[in-house]
Amino acid sequence: MSPDVSLVLGFLNTVDVEQDTDVLRTEPDWHAWARERDLRPDALADAVRARGALRAALGDPDAMPAEVGAPVEVTLSAAGPELAAASAVGAVFAAAARLAVRGEWDRLKICPADDCRWAFYDQSRNRSRTWCSMKVCGNRQKARAFRERSTERGPCG
Repeated sequence: MSPDVSLVLGFLNTVDVEQDTDVLRTEPDWHAWARERDLRPDALADAVRARGALRAALGDPDAMPAEVGAPVEVTLSAAGPELAAASAVGAVFAAAARLAVRGEWDRLKICPADDCRWAFYDQSRNRSRTWCSMKVCGNRQKARAFRERSTERGPCG
């Protein structure tokens, strides 16, 4: 997985619905997350808005769409143009922009399971993966659907 994918997914998954944890609940946790990645933390409220906007853009029905921004610069070196940011949110947005330019943005998805909502990168050839994990969320949904169909048919089929 590319560093851009890892950074964006890491930021999106600072909230874990199943474990009921959220790195963006407290300033110290958010600062620690950013510093672990050698990034300068933004204000906590800005990070929360940015994560919500990104999750909404990927189709998370629990996230509120919003227009947010962060300063990102284009620098030119001998290697060519590069996106650079001074803050954590800016770095995440720069990574997301690079993914969009490379045609990989639509590979980022949010698991539709109500008790999951994990962000993942769809590596399938035709980009059709739905669940973060077929072994867990996909299997649970298939079992649920089977039980519902069985109940609708009644005991005699």
